[in-house]
Amino acid sequence: MALFRRRKQPASANHDRPADRADLDHLANFARTRRGVEAYLEPRTTVTETTVIMIADDGEWTRRRIDGPEGARRFAHALAIPIYDVRLMGYPQRMRDYNERRKRRPELF
Repeated sequence: MALFRRRKQPASANHDRPADRADLDHLANFARTRRGVEAYLEPRTTVTETTVIMIADDGEWTRRRIDGPEGARRFAHALAIPIYDVRLMGYPQRMRDYNERRKRRPELF
């Protein structure tokens, strides 16, 4: 019987990859076409890379990969929108309300 061992990644390996141009274009378009957009930084996990979620004043949201926390901050600064760390702030209530409206009345979205 053979034993298989999973190789460990070096501790210094950087799992973040730069966002695609399409990711950045989508986020910028969302910010330009909605009111009151704020960015929320979501940390890298074992499943996903670092992402940014943008939430409009009505709770509509979109999420895309970004090239790490500093890249997210630079991007938000370039768009002149506030950015928050979701681990510190949590998700705003308006996002949860929007998700609930979508769930109850999907035909409206």
